[in-house]
Amino acid sequence: MINLKNKKIVITGATGGIGNSLVDKFDKLGANILATGTNEEKLNNLKKNYDKIEIEKFKLDEHQNIEQFIDKIDKKLGGLDVLVNNAGITLDNLSIRLTEENWKRVIDINLTSTFLMCKYSIKKMLKKRYGKIVNITSIVGHTGNLGQANYAASKAGIIAFSKSLAIEYAKKNININCVSPGFIKTEMTDKINEDFKKNLIDKIPSGKLGTGTDVSNCVAFLASDNADYINGETIHVNGGMYMA
Repeated sequence: MINLKNKKIVITGATGGIGNSLVDKFDKLGANILATGTNEEKLNNLKKNYDKIEIEKFKLDEHQNIEQFIDKIDKKLGGLDVLVNNAGITLDNLSIRLTEENWKRVIDINLTSTFLMCKYSIKKMLKKRYGKIVNITSIVGHTGNLGQANYAASKAGIIAFSKSLAIEYAKKNININCVSPGFIKTEMTDKINEDFKKNLIDKIPSGKLGTGTDVSNCVAFLASDNADYINGETIHVNGGMYMA
């Protein structure tokens, strides 16, 4: 059994499809949750559906404010046990058409903000020599993808960064791992052309898209004490589309 009762957990990117599933899973497991995102309306809807959670609107590209933001979260929750870095953006284009601005923006939000959220969260976790960090990466961080050089680079960077963190803080009882989703059924994939979606599904051995619950089940395990001896790993949730 996974026991997260009263664990103090922060989830970034909580208003998206996977983010919603993470909030639902951790709420059912009895965690104390602070959900963060950039869409105030969606955050308020989350609060209506899960009245016990805390919400905070925050833009992760405001790097200079992240330390203060973590301090605020720490005080609001009364501590910090688990950080789930789920937030991310895409700004797709073929590499020769990709602007430096869009390269930097994706790297800043997906990779640099993950670094800073981890850095300042670990400072809190070190005080009680306990913590779990789960960074959400992507299948394209392993395989690459047409028109997603910036996104793939940011997600591959998260994997290497997480391994380094895991080495640095393993003896402090802080575990850092990644979950790498494949193609997950969300509002974004619902908008994909049906012919393209069929071709995509044909490449997945299980013959179907994943769900947010598939991802959140894995994240909840890594966030729990059941995963105490798992560190620096990436768990793939992709129906067999990519096998490491």
